[in-house]
Amino acid sequence: MNLDKEKSFKNIKEVSLAELKPFEGHPYKVRDDEEMDALIESIREHGIMVPLMVRPTDTGYEIISGHRRAHAAISAGLKTVPVVELEMNRDEAAVALVDSNLHREHILPSEKAFAYKLKLDALSRQGKRTDLTSSQVATKLDTAKEMGATSGDSRDTVYRYIRLTHLNPTLLRLVDEGRIAFTPAVELSYLSDEEQDILAFEIAVTEATPSLSQAVRMKRLSGEGKLTAELIASIMAEEKANQREKVSIPLSSIGRYLPDGDTERVREFIIKACAFYKKHLSRQREEAR
Repeated sequence: MNLDKEKSFKNIKEVSLAELKPFEGHPYKVRDDEEMDALIESIREHGIMVPLMVRPTDTGYEIISGHRRAHAAISAGLKTVPVVELEMNRDEAAVALVDSNLHREHILPSEKAFAYKLKLDALSRQGKRTDLTSSQVATKLDTAKEMGATSGDSRDTVYRYIRLTHLNPTLLRLVDEGRIAFTPAVELSYLSDEEQDILAFEIAVTEATPSLSQAVRMKRLSGEGKLTAELIASIMAEEKANQREKVSIPLSSIGRYLPDGDTERVREFIIKACAFYKKHLSRQREEAR
């Protein structure tokens, strides 16, 4: 975490967990998963090895870095935690919070999206040039480019992630779950709130998610004012190659019937065998009449 030289670290001290509150609007989710279970167990055995970073408020302390540790400490039964107190205003704390978490191994697209937006908004209020109204095409150096460089993303990618903050909660959850890919999600972020609600309903009904070409089409129709509920339903009803039903048969159950050879030869054999058997069934039906 980079801090200006004039920012002073006070001595590490123990504070009550009751005095801590999360950073308002922080983008990172605190999940009760296997990693959290491991962290809780580690804290029970060894305590908190890395102090939380906090800033003082009128009612206690606001967490800058250490939301997961604070949650784990509560679950582990701790009453106090070690902290380093930082004298920062909210915008400075927002930048520090984002920077301290962007390099985490597991970070959801929604977390990265709101993290980039939080930091860019904070830098904008500090008077930094952010070019928030510019297009996604990179034509000049700006804060977004510099910000993305610290996390391995281009300026364009930073803006595309920020676009995800325009998705409704249902669609954004599907992005986090990996059901909607990142690039189609960016295109869908240009749909109106009503259009997104209709799309979310159609996804639930069809149990399918938009491909990139479908997302691009919906974005274009939305921009032209032509994207109706009927059109969304029609587009989502289209069959996509990667969502066609497939049949899997264990090789152990049919292996003894298959010829030796490469995959292509086996595939042709199965197709011909199915065609032969279909003709056989057809003849049996004719003979039974």
